Amino acid sequence: MPDQPVSSSQGFLHVPVLAEPLMQTLANELSDQRQSGVFVDATLGGGGHSGLLMDSYPRVRLIGLDHDATARHAAAERLKPHAHRVTIVATNFADYSPPHPVALVLADLGVSSPQLDVAQRGFSFRLDGPLDMRMNPAGGGETAAELIARLDETDLADLIYAYGEERLSRRIARRIKADLAADGAYSGTQSLAYAVAGCFPPKSRRGRIHPATRTFQALRVAVNDELAVLDRLLQQAPDWLEPDGLLAIISFHSLEDRRVKTAFLSDNRLQRITRKPLRADDAEQQMNPRSRSAKLRVARRRRADPGGEE
Repeated sequence: MPDQPVSSSQGFLHVPVLAEPLMQTLANELSDQRQSGVFVDATLGGGGHSGLLMDSYPRVRLIGLDHDATARHAAAERLKPHAHRVTIVATNFADYSPPHPVALVLADLGVSSPQLDVAQRGFSFRLDGPLDMRMNPAGGGETAAELIARLDETDLADLIYAYGEERLSRRIARRIKADLAADGAYSGTQSLAYAVAGCFPPKSRRGRIHPATRTFQALRVAVNDELAVLDRLLQQAPDWLEPDGLLAIISFHSLEDRRVKTAFLSDNRLQRITRKPLRADDAEQQMNPRSRSAKLRVARRRRADPGGEE
């Protein structure tokens, strides 16, 4: 049984992004033999993708990984009809290795809607909350507030530029450090977002994307060491797979997608299935605006490395 959530999982509805292209790709590429194997959902969340997999593949067993207790609890509820085929593990995928080779590894790298929508988690500025942004608050580690307090102006600007690809990073870092010097701390996510937005010309503040979005992305990536964790997954996951097993990764910004693309091109253990990333169609983007930036890439584990033995 999964452990109890750190907060209620009521309303933790995980709408799986790119569900149709993912399921269609699996239908085309998974052999009959693989359809009775083991799948690993490396980013279980609320169990949206895993629920679809369990519904569609009645002979498959699933291992779901997540270090967020609330997500694990919600996933256990979603997957209750398939409980005899599901094992939920409290871990980050970077710290895991399956007990034997598997037929599919799936990773959805996005922050789930329930995490964004809970103000206390501090991921979003739509609802005011503390500047936390940790994926696993129970695990300790530095919060976003502690990070911006610790870094000097130059290092903070470099972080916002590197992880948020924000061209106004130096202006934003200067404003943040000036505010901290005057007030000691930001009151919450909305006060930080207001300060960041003030660094932009008035016309730029009314676009489809809030001007603080890239800065918040950069802080979240840094707090959770997301790119290093992704690099570990890309290095380890091919070894988790059976020959002809599939690795499917959904990314949400260019820093992630470039890493996935490069790994799929350069790793001799893998053969690309999707030459270009699969994207959400207009209908999905209308229904779920967070799918607009999602990209799905899929690769297959080669039967042998080039030049190696079968």
